[in-house]
Amino acid sequence: MDSLGPERRRERGGLLGRRSRGGLVILALGVAMVTVYATVFLVIMAREGRPHSVISAIYWAITTMSTLGYGDITFTSDAGRLFSLLVLFSGVAYMLVLLPFFAIQYVVTPWLDRRRALRTPRKVPDHLGGHVLLVGTDAVTQAFAARAERSRVPAVVVLEDAALAGDLHDQGRHVLVGPLDAATTYRKAGAARARLVVSTLSDHANTNVAFTVRQAARDVPVAVTAAKPVSVDVLQLAGADHVLELGQVLGREMASRVLGSTGRYHVIGSFGATLIAEAAARGTALVGRSLGEVRQELADGALILAIMRQGRLRPMTDDVPITGDTVLVLGGTREQLDRYDELYQVRGCHEEPVVILGGGRVGRAASRALSEEGVPNTIVELEQGRVENSYSVLEGTASYAVVEGDAADQRVLRRAGLDQASAVLVTPRDDDLNVYLTLFCRRLRPELQLVSRATYERNVATLYRAGADSVLSYATIGATDLWNHAGLSHRVLIAEGSEMFLAPRPSSLTRRPVGDEQVQRRTGCRIVGLLDDAGILHESIEDAPSGECQLLLLGDRHAERAFRETYLGRRSTLRR
Repeated sequence: MDSLGPERRRERGGLLGRRSRGGLVILALGVAMVTVYATVFLVIMAREGRPHSVISAIYWAITTMSTLGYGDITFTSDAGRLFSLLVLFSGVAYMLVLLPFFAIQYVVTPWLDRRRALRTPRKVPDHLGGHVLLVGTDAVTQAFAARAERSRVPAVVVLEDAALAGDLHDQGRHVLVGPLDAATTYRKAGAARARLVVSTLSDHANTNVAFTVRQAARDVPVAVTAAKPVSVDVLQLAGADHVLELGQVLGREMASRVLGSTGRYHVIGSFGATLIAEAAARGTALVGRSLGEVRQELADGALILAIMRQGRLRPMTDDVPITGDTVLVLGGTREQLDRYDELYQVRGCHEEPVVILGGGRVGRAASRALSEEGVPNTIVELEQGRVENSYSVLEGTASYAVVEGDAADQRVLRRAGLDQASAVLVTPRDDDLNVYLTLFCRRLRPELQLVSRATYERNVATLYRAGADSVLSYATIGATDLWNHAGLSHRVLIAEGSEMFLAPRPSSLTRRPVGDEQVQRRTGCRIVGLLDDAGILHESIEDAPSGECQLLLLGDRHAERAFRETYLGRRSTLRR
């Protein structure tokens, strides 16, 4: 079985095909030039009354084009001399531009690629253990590898393509080259000593990888991605311990970001017994009050860990006003969060509907999750019959509706209930389309909550500028799920680029209060709480037990790196 996957095989075949075609074109151009010039040479010489043989004509064309010009055959007429200049200049262009390019592209570059491939590791060091093996190199594994580098966790990318592995090796990534369907590859990668093996190839290739890894290491956890729900059972039979359906996970995560219209909390993650939740202030008694007032009212309940507006974190000073577009990030036990709902949830009204743009796997998963929560929703899908054939209504839950048509058509959106909706989920795979739809919906309903999907991380900032309140990407969702499954350091995604994570409390911060501004100024990380051994969140050091506690931090990847380098200073155990 070819474990490169169809996209990579097409890419490699296309590159080799382009090289071959390019070389043939250059050679054919040279032959054509010599043929044409030799023919014109014979015609002009015949007019001058000095006939020559075909061999002489070819000889003259090549010596003139190469600028050797022995001078044994020359024209006497002006037309012949002008023709000689044309042959000379075109020959200079061909010999000095095209032929060197041919040599570099088809001789030097392949030679350098072979040398670089020979330098790429085929085996990890014998002392390496507790590392993560990443099979394949897509957006998810790249995000995972970058996170591992920031956290000083050794991660090795296993590839079959030596040229691609060489590129990553030159970029500083830890790589290993070998056939992905050979057990010896995983033995050389130290799979038996690894913390986790992750494969993000196609469903068929992931099945082969999981089956092969089990030959090399029976006990190592194996996590794979699945594009189709029907592949889950097969992948588990092949030996996968954790099967990640990215479309389903992303859909549920997008649905969990819908804040609704009643102010109730929505759980988005957990650390032990502590739940992390979001709640919208819009329409509740919180609007118009200061953060300090609300904190006092919640003194014995849930903690306000952060506040956001349009997906961006805001300062946490007591005098900050809570406005209609404020989102509270809460932490606490289920009882404490229920106490928050008792105080602030708007009673006696139903959740307003949600409009979902796109009826693919992500859109259908989001609709299912919203229906389970009792939130009515409408799917807008361009392709006729797509949703009905792929998704069935859940019994005993809120119903959903389908509107067929172009989501970029204002009339279609009005028919889907945009004017009455509390939120819109933008779920297509096309980032350009998502930017357009986000701008379009923001213009139609400025106060609407917009949650958008990003396929590539580079488009996240653009979607925020387009007006999205929250953006979730395949890469971040997948990397976070796999990271948590590996048991490295649990984290909760607050917004794209901002995560909550745990870190040991260094001795230099033992007496620092929660929310210490010096830590935030130095690293960009905000200390939002202390988590004890029982998984209970504490707001202050005085309230925390005397035993070991971990810091609960909030920040982006740059802030996390700065915090670890400043206060933890760990070194990677992997040596290239």
